[in-house]
Amino acid sequence: MRDSLRDRLGRNDEMDSLPPHALLKIISIPEPEQASPWWLILRRMAYALILIVVSSTVVYLDRDGYRGVSTFLDAVYYSAVSLSTTGYGDITPVTQEARLLNVLLITPMRVIFLVLLVGTTLSVLTEESRKALKIRRWRKRMRNHTVVIGYGTKGRAATTALLADGVPADRIVVVDSDPDALAHASSRGLVTVQGSATKSDVLKLAGVTRARAVVVAPNMDDTAVLITLSVREIAPSATIVASVRESENSHLVRQSGADSVVISSETAGRMLGLATVSPSVTGMMEDLLSPDEGFSIAERLVDEDEVGGNPRNLEDIVLGVVRSGELYRIDSVEAETVEPGDRILYIRRISDADGK
Repeated sequence: MRDSLRDRLGRNDEMDSLPPHALLKIISIPEPEQASPWWLILRRMAYALILIVVSSTVVYLDRDGYRGVSTFLDAVYYSAVSLSTTGYGDITPVTQEARLLNVLLITPMRVIFLVLLVGTTLSVLTEESRKALKIRRWRKRMRNHTVVIGYGTKGRAATTALLADGVPADRIVVVDSDPDALAHASSRGLVTVQGSATKSDVLKLAGVTRARAVVVAPNMDDTAVLITLSVREIAPSATIVASVRESENSHLVRQSGADSVVISSETAGRMLGLATVSPSVTGMMEDLLSPDEGFSIAERLVDEDEVGGNPRNLEDIVLGVVRSGELYRIDSVEAETVEPGDRILYIRRISDADGK
């Protein structure tokens, strides 16, 4: 099965080798809110007027060195036609000092004035260069981040949980082929990569090879299998959490390399069945699964003063103990005593989130 899936995935690494400027339409790194275009235009006009005023003042103060300048309006007129490179020639510098002043001051100001006039074009070019440089730096520095593949209902809920648990938005990378979904993710401050996650080169663009964890949440189970296999192949040490709709596909995803599998249809079905018998319990379960209100299930490292004690006696409501990557329920023998390096699974109050 692995060989046939590898054939379907292919070995195309062309996108991963593209230069940063060729990835501007593929990788999107959130930017701070930009000023209004009208404000930018007004600011450039103000700069241009300042240059004209400065130039006019300098010319008027040295009006004896110019032929045709007797009033300040003459100086403004000369500055306007000179800085805009129109140059009618009716006013000219005649003394050596005035000509030197034109070379050292008016000419640089003329260049700056022209830059302001074509500022929009230059701004676009500069912006693309800046974004390309930012992508280059991001690809070099991004480490131990979380990649969310698929930004549908499950992917959005996963990112919401990550953000609520304190993961910075710039440490989450979303991979999807839907531009609208990526636009929504970008509006939340998430880095986005556009493309099919079944392609290894797209996964490499998202930094999967250096990621701490990968959430696989596509809409189709067979796609989840393909993506999981590809992720595990290029990122052997990453933690992979995958979602499938049907339980019979769970073992395929595990065989492909997933560390954990969430069965969305069964989970929803259990909640529906539970709601018919005990609606209040369902409400509490939804509260525990909603990281931004009420209570939530969290994990933390044990404190030094807690080592050697019984987790049942802790202030927190403990559900289990994680030791060497293995989870032991609170009623198991292994969880009777807390050992150094253990992590406890507990119910956290959202108001206490910053204190734990």
